[in-house]
Amino acid sequence: MTTSPYLFTSERLGFRLWTTADLEEFAQLNADRAVMEHFPSPLRKKEVKALIERLQHHYTTHGFTYYATQIQATGEFIGMIGLSYKEFHSPYTPAVDIGWRLKQSAWGKGYATEGAKRCLKLAFTNLQLDQVIAICPTSNHKSEKVMQQIGMQKLGTFDHPNLTDDPRLKTHLCYQTTKSSHQLSL
Repeated sequence: MTTSPYLFTSERLGFRLWTTADLEEFAQLNADRAVMEHFPSPLRKKEVKALIERLQHHYTTHGFTYYATQIQATGEFIGMIGLSYKEFHSPYTPAVDIGWRLKQSAWGKGYATEGAKRCLKLAFTNLQLDQVIAICPTSNHKSEKVMQQIGMQKLGTFDHPNLTDDPRLKTHLCYQTTKSSHQLSL
């Protein structure tokens, strides 16, 4: 009997903790200008190493993170999907956020939606959270569509305090779903 490398799975995806072995592939993903279109800039390898360390620390501190995500059938690493505690100052925080960042070859296959639905189940069933938010720049229509597909409702917009100097990314959308509304959609 072999042990699964995954903490949990969805129909096609496996979600696991980050390791140092993820650095090369995750650095390639974060260096892709198309993937990073709705962020201030692509990330350098040392920034990705620091990001992995923050994701590992977040899991240790909170018991959840944006998980390293793979296609179960092939083991292919496709990016990250998961949950993160956000404390920056806004009308919608502090709160637990759901998010995703996938490499281009994984786009358009429903992985973000499938993975986000599975992470909401984790949030409301295992973690016993009452609500989860999702944020993105107003220009990120693909992420907004995923938010809608997983049953989230738009709360409004806000200026992200960490991006006030970037007119392209400053204004963010905030969506929300609650434990009770999520159970109704099952």
